[in-house]
Amino acid sequence: MNQSDRSFELGKLYCDRGEFVPAMEHLSEASEYYFAEKNFSQYLKCQNLLLRVYAEREQFEDINLTKEKLQDLVLKEGFELNSKTYYTLAVCATYKGQHETALDYLQKALAIALASDFKEDICHAIFGLAMVYSHPKIGRQSDALKEIYNLQVFFQVYQMPELQASSLLLNADILKQLKKYDEAIDILWRAYDVIKETRNVVMGNVLLGALADSYFELGDKDMARTYIVLASRSVDSENHRRTARMIKTLSEKIGGDSHSNFDLIFDEANHAVVEKKMGRIDFKNQFILLDLLRLFVTSQGTIYSKEYLVENVWKQPYDPAIHDNKIYVTIKRLRKLIEPDYEKPKYIFRAKNGYYMNKSARVHFEH
Repeated sequence: MNQSDRSFELGKLYCDRGEFVPAMEHLSEASEYYFAEKNFSQYLKCQNLLLRVYAEREQFEDINLTKEKLQDLVLKEGFELNSKTYYTLAVCATYKGQHETALDYLQKALAIALASDFKEDICHAIFGLAMVYSHPKIGRQSDALKEIYNLQVFFQVYQMPELQASSLLLNADILKQLKKYDEAIDILWRAYDVIKETRNVVMGNVLLGALADSYFELGDKDMARTYIVLASRSVDSENHRRTARMIKTLSEKIGGDSHSNFDLIFDEANHAVVEKKMGRIDFKNQFILLDLLRLFVTSQGTIYSKEYLVENVWKQPYDPAIHDNKIYVTIKRLRKLIEPDYEKPKYIFRAKNGYYMNKSARVHFEH
């Protein structure tokens, strides 16, 4: 793998994680390499990802500059307007609220993709059309649903998990517009299964907000508050400005003291915990601590002996000489992570013959 491809893959990885500052650095670097190599197909992939980042961070000036770069590319380099170019221009137009212009670009993108029979470009053009059709200002929800159902045929054959997750989220949004909230929730849980595999942080938070909104519209305010709490505590309000604004609006709509419903929220899908005072706590690459906390959370009040912990968390036969100190140190590390006041623990307690999770703590386990 050459330097340009390495920079692109790193940028995409950071983009999926929602770590947009390093994502922009690597994608911008990859763009320069690809442009110098006149590898315009990969260059456009970089621009597509950068546009996603700019939109999420609400960097509208950068969106405008991207469109100007693409226009210069066409005029100065004699670059052919292929399907991906039109799709990227459509994305720019959508972010600027120019929906009719976006539709024109996407219809051209689809025609070129169909002529070349390039499936990835076909799917992106179809998704783009569905996205624009579904906008309230366009009001073509039935056409949008038809395009989404066309995409499902492709997804049965071609693996495009991120686009599949995006199409499911869009499908659910259209169903919400049509007030079909039960159907929207079913689609959102299908989206959850895909997003869990992609580990795309922003999509995960959008999903939580959509679930909260759907349950609220169905009249289940408690369930709505559960999901808006998780979304509010999980979203990076500085980095993910667009999603954070959406979640804030939903939180105000749902009402109630949503931030105090739970003391501790265990976010299984994202390997994280949300603590009432401390906020989001990331457990990435801390598998023993996560497994230990999962055990406590799933059965509050149950006392787990040292033997049980060693055999079920470490998967080893218990040896006091080896494991007693290891358990002590690990519990100490876990407390330092999740306890607002380490000297006065409120979650993990010690009994004569083991450890347990405080039964009175308001804990929510999010699968």
